[in-house]
Amino acid sequence: MSMKSRELSGKVPAEEEHCSDRTGQQKPPAAEDGGDGDGEIVHFSHPEHRLALFDFPYLFMCMGCKEYGAGRRFLCQLCGFQLHEFCAMAPPSVHDHPFHPNHRHLLFFVKPGGFLRCKCDICGKSVKGFSYRCASCSFDMHPCCAAMGRRMELPAAHEHPLMLAEEGREGGGGGGDSVETSFVCQICRRQRRRRSVHVYQCLPCGYYLHARCAKDVVNGLYAHGVVPPEKSNVLVAAAKVTINALFGVIGGLIEGIGEGIGEALVENFSRSRGRSFR
Repeated sequence: MSMKSRELSGKVPAEEEHCSDRTGQQKPPAAEDGGDGDGEIVHFSHPEHRLALFDFPYLFMCMGCKEYGAGRRFLCQLCGFQLHEFCAMAPPSVHDHPFHPNHRHLLFFVKPGGFLRCKCDICGKSVKGFSYRCASCSFDMHPCCAAMGRRMELPAAHEHPLMLAEEGREGGGGGGDSVETSFVCQICRRQRRRRSVHVYQCLPCGYYLHARCAKDVVNGLYAHGVVPPEKSNVLVAAAKVTINALFGVIGGLIEGIGEGIGEALVENFSRSRGRSFR
C-alpha cells in the first residue's frame, strides 16, 4: 500500500466531505475531529496517524464498531486502520432519535460494558465496539443504525425518499392505517416479524424496507453487492468438531472403563471358581 495519500486511488476530495451523506443527514466537518482542512482527520481511536476519506467498493472491517462495510471509509495508509465514515464522524451524543422516542439522550460509548454482550435494539446484532446507549435504560444502537433518521434517501435501494413508519401507524402516515399482512421487505423478502421492528416505507410505490436491512444500504454492503462472511457458520462448524472430539474422548474413556470393569469381573469370577473346586 502506498505511503502517500495522493497516490492511492479512491481518495474523496475534501470539499465533498461537508456535503450531506446518503441518509440525507448533514455531517459534521472533519476539522472538529482534528482535521487539517485537506480531507484528513486525527481520530481519538487512532491518534498516532491521520485518517483520510476513501471510497473503495470492497469489504472492510471497521475497527470502531467491529462491523463490516464497503465503500466510503476513513483509512490510515500507514497501518491499514479503517473506520466507517459514520463511526469516524460520530458525535458524542444523540438527542431525540426517532428509534428511541421514550428517552431523549443517547451517549456514545467506545466499548460495551459489563460481562454480558449486549445487542443492538435496531438490527439485533451484537455490540462489540462503538455504540450509542440510553442513559436511562438498556437501549443500545450501532453508530450505523444511529445514522438513520426519519427520512432516508437511499438511491441504491429505491428512487424515492423513504420515511420511517410510526409505531402502530405504519403505512398510513397520519391516517392511522397499519401495514397490510402482505407487506414484504424488498431486500430480505421477509414479512414483518414483530411490531417492534422499525420499517421504512414509500407510500406512493408501496415500497417497504426493514430498518435492519436499510442498515446494509447505509454501510455500503448492498450498494456494492458485497456479502460479508458468515461467522456463525464457522463457529458452528468449529463447535461441531469440538463436540465430536469431546464425545470421542468421553466414548473412549467409557469404553476403557467398561473393558477394565469387564476384565476385573472375569478375573474375580475365575478366582471364585478356583476356590469352589478346592
